[in-house]
Amino acid sequence: MRSAELDKLARRYGISPTRPSPDDLEVAISADTKRKLLSALEVGLSGTAHRESFAPRPEREPGLADKAIPKSFLPDFLFKTRVWGISLQLYELRSARNWGIGDFEDLSDVADLAGKLGADFVGLNPLHAPFLADPGRCSPYEPSSRQHLNPLYIAVDRLPGFASSAELERRLERLRRSDLVDYAGVARAKLGALRDLWRAWLQGGVADETYDPVDFDAFVAQGGDNLRRHALFECLSLSMVERGRGAGWHGWPVDFRRFDSAAVAEFEHGHADEVRFHIWLQWLAHRQLLRAADRARHAGLRIGLYLDLAVGEAVDGSATWSEPDVYISKATIGSPPDPFAIEGQDWHLAGYLPSAIAAGDSSPFRRMVSAAMRYAGAIRIDHAPALRRLFLVPLGSRPDGGAYVSYPEHRLLQILAETSAEHRCLVIGEALGMIPPDLPDELAAAQILSYRILSYEQDGKGFRPPDAYPVFGLTCISTHDHQTLAGWWRSADIQDRRDHGIVPPDLTAKHLEYRRRERRNLKAALRAAGIEVPARLSARASRETLRELTVSAYRFIARTPSLLVAVRLADLTDEKRPTNIPGTNSSYPNWKPKLSVFLQGLASNSLLDRITTAMREERPRIQSARERSARRRILDIHG
Repeated sequence: MRSAELDKLARRYGISPTRPSPDDLEVAISADTKRKLLSALEVGLSGTAHRESFAPRPEREPGLADKAIPKSFLPDFLFKTRVWGISLQLYELRSARNWGIGDFEDLSDVADLAGKLGADFVGLNPLHAPFLADPGRCSPYEPSSRQHLNPLYIAVDRLPGFASSAELERRLERLRRSDLVDYAGVARAKLGALRDLWRAWLQGGVADETYDPVDFDAFVAQGGDNLRRHALFECLSLSMVERGRGAGWHGWPVDFRRFDSAAVAEFEHGHADEVRFHIWLQWLAHRQLLRAADRARHAGLRIGLYLDLAVGEAVDGSATWSEPDVYISKATIGSPPDPFAIEGQDWHLAGYLPSAIAAGDSSPFRRMVSAAMRYAGAIRIDHAPALRRLFLVPLGSRPDGGAYVSYPEHRLLQILAETSAEHRCLVIGEALGMIPPDLPDELAAAQILSYRILSYEQDGKGFRPPDAYPVFGLTCISTHDHQTLAGWWRSADIQDRRDHGIVPPDLTAKHLEYRRRERRNLKAALRAAGIEVPARLSARASRETLRELTVSAYRFIARTPSLLVAVRLADLTDEKRPTNIPGTNSSYPNWKPKLSVFLQGLASNSLLDRITTAMREERPRIQSARERSARRRILDIHG
């Protein structure tokens, strides 16, 4: 195929001709990359799709400016007031009763506390289904399936019929004492106890009004083949680990790599009870998460639970095995080279085919977002630019050999508008890093709240003042990928990137110099906003001084017009270890550190009291008529 014809075909199927570079230049996409990505999109070089269902996009699709932008749901009370909530990683919670990992009962307790403090939501990490057969694959952002839940969050001791033993309590005490979540130990303890309860359930001896067998049957019927295949995958995965073939299906014998093979059918026939057990686990998780959502509402949280959605799924997990025809199999999701990852990134995640993501009344995207919205008053879409485009890296290529590929943005926004209205669930879109310049405005027009992080809100003059933040936004100080504010002030994040070899020494020196300037600028921004800056606030400030700074910073973001502000629990407990260091794998225990404070001790935590007091002062639940009228005018202006 001639170069001009290849370029035309690539454009027709949404492959961008260039990608950005760390020095903000545009780099041309190679012909080899275009061929590989066309193949990944199931398009032959003749221009024909490999599957009849593939619907190619026209060479120039009308922009959203040419269409009415669908608007996602926004609660009426947000036209009258601004709110705040608490964000956390569920697994990091310590309690005197959990099994070494935060669970849905702990979540209910946090919701009760949040309600007493005046919060309106509890924000969580993704609760997607992991690999039960390989608990060490614990990243909530690389799930086995986004349409199902993580059974390790089940509070086993709250199930009817549960009875502990001295031996079990000894095991649980070891799991509780650990500073890191022992996922393998947790899985052994929980699955062992749950199997015992399952046997009692089958005999009809374990049930109450919350765990009614009639409700279970309805759950099974509603879940249909998708739920059954997920449970079947879990059974096969556990069986394959025992045979040394691994939890992910890429390492399985060929006959087992498709759900519709004769070998899989024979396996399912011989393991029908085990498949039913894994469906039961999903039902238990569903019931307990529903109960946590109810507890949040009863505690007075007007938004309730705020759930996070990963941008993709594991390439060898339940989702890609159960629905192979809707996923890209020859390329993975990543990001182009940038100043903090100069070689680019390959996240090794499977993404939906652009042709399949929104296809049909029950499209993969609709099912995926609905699976979270059924429990939530808000969802956060990780990497919201995926609504328009994804950076795809062909298998066997380095990240700098990838390219952006377009997705049906208008249709995806329409699905979000419909599902959010159905579930009365607002939508937040995380759009950080290299993004199309017009995307934030389009997401705001769609009433999708932007995700604003304090340290990112800077320009050539320093930190932006509170009134420069958007109305349609959620503002926070840090996320799971960042140090706490105190850690940021100490440059711990820069030192981490240096120590783990993510950033070379010459760049580290530049980043440290820039951080010195950032510290000066943050103090100036706080003073300009009329917020007190602690005395003796040097780079080596004391722990108490940094706590005072943290309170001041939260007061700063509370004064923004953003509809939502999130208070990170790790800031309230003054954590020293980060949740996750992006770019690391085996060199740091990502997604395992627990909080240093037990759940039962949070209510008496002095830093929590000071920060939540600042939130209530800056964002009172009842505002004056004048303030409500002003907010209404601002929101009307924004559409």
